[in-house]
Amino acid sequence: MDRDTLIVVGAAIIRDGRILAAQRAEPAALHGRWEFPGGKVDPGETPADALVRECREELGVTVRAREAIGVDVPFPTTPGRTRSAVLRLLRADLIDGEPRALEHLSLRWLTAADLGTLDWLPADVPFLDPIGALLVPTG
Repeated sequence: MDRDTLIVVGAAIIRDGRILAAQRAEPAALHGRWEFPGGKVDPGETPADALVRECREELGVTVRAREAIGVDVPFPTTPGRTRSAVLRLLRADLIDGEPRALEHLSLRWLTAADLGTLDWLPADVPFLDPIGALLVPTG
């Protein structure tokens, strides 16, 4: 990956065998679709620091960033984007607070069986199998 590639971090917050998913409010083209919460890594920021900041801003919680899950996934190209971008999913421990949908339509705690039932954003889809393997099986 070259240094001009934008890294977007996603949080894999797992609690009691379930993972947190967030439903997009904006932009209009993504409204109602699901993702792992997170956002862009700012210049001079590490991916772990960005994850902690984004979870505080989007969910009102404090997390500790851990290891990456899977490999970085390129975002689909879109008109007007001048840089390539990848999604990096990091495992995150919930340290303080209860997640709230501050910038999303809603939040859901999902079991492995629930993962395939939502309309995920394309960059998040490759992470569903590795996440499913980390969750406690239901039934």
